[in-house]
Amino acid sequence: MKYADDKKIRAFVDACHRVADFGLLRCSSGNMSCRLDDKLVVLTASGAWLGEITARQATICRIDNGQCINGLTPTVENKFHLGILRKRPDVNVVLHFQSPFATAIACGKPNDYNFNVVIEVLYYIKDPVVVKYLPPGSDALADAVIAALGEHDMAILRNHGLVTVGRDFNDAIQKACFFELACQILLCQDNPQFLSKSVIDELIRNSSKVC
Repeated sequence: MKYADDKKIRAFVDACHRVADFGLLRCSSGNMSCRLDDKLVVLTASGAWLGEITARQATICRIDNGQCINGLTPTVENKFHLGILRKRPDVNVVLHFQSPFATAIACGKPNDYNFNVVIEVLYYIKDPVVVKYLPPGSDALADAVIAALGEHDMAILRNHGLVTVGRDFNDAIQKACFFELACQILLCQDNPQFLSKSVIDELIRNSSKVC
């Protein structure tokens, strides 16, 4: 069975390529999903390289039960993609990525970091939440990620990577990019200048005017 709206599938493939172009993953790491309508979602196929993915590796599944309708096997992390989309009607895109600096922090002590070194983290992401290490593709990991992203837009998966969400491709990708930038600053700068409480309070008050 072929999904009727090829334009949306092409947009999904293009977005996957952009994720790779921004350096947010390595080889076959990472996966993405996008809500197609109120019943269907497109996910990257199992083992697909996002930088080289084609429309033939776009898996179409039902949101309510995960049933694949085009004969492909979705990413092993499909459970948390589908769960987030069910729980968050404001979210249309879910991105699991493994950018180098953010993943390095995920493999250390992420709870020890203050990520408010650039205003974009505060404005677009707010507070990332840390998820303990759980086996990839497991029900336990899916449940933990779904719960973590119920009220947050960025999850740091210990010794694994990151998951972020967005209303569209640009929203999800820029959250990943800005978080990677913050992590790069933290790991490369011996004495980073953090945003002060007064600056943070002002940004929150005038959030509609930022960026």
